[in-house]
Amino acid sequence: MDYKIEFNSTVPIYIQIAKFFQVKVFIRELSLGEVIPSRRELSNMLAVNLNTVQKAYSYMEEIGFIYTEKNKYSRITDDEVLIETLKKNYIKEPLDQFIIAMKSLKIPKEKLLELVEDYYDNIDE
Repeated sequence: MDYKIEFNSTVPIYIQIAKFFQVKVFIRELSLGEVIPSRRELSNMLAVNLNTVQKAYSYMEEIGFIYTEKNKYSRITDDEVLIETLKKNYIKEPLDQFIIAMKSLKIPKEKLLELVEDYYDNIDE
C-alpha cells in the first residue's frame, strides 16, 4: 500500500490523513478490519510530526473508523453500516457546497443535471 498524501494548506493535516484512510476504504484499496501502520511508522512514511498522526488516529477512533487493540495494532472497523454512513457524509459535504453555489447562481435543477451530465466524463481524476 502506498501511503503518499499530497497535503494542502486549506485543511488540517490530521483531517487529511483521516480522509486518506477513509477514501482508501471507500475505493476498496484497504479492507474492513485491516491493520494500518503504527503511528510512528506513518509519521515516518509521511514525514509528518508524530503528534499530528496521533491526532489523526484519535480522530478516527472517535468517529469509530478505527480501533486499537490494547495498545498494539490499529485496525479499520469492520462495521459496514458505519463505513456506508461515513461514505455518504464524505460525498454529501462537497455536494452541499456545489448545490448551494449553483442555487446562488439561480441555475435550475434541470440545467444543473444537464451540465453535470455534459462535464462528468470530461473531468480527469
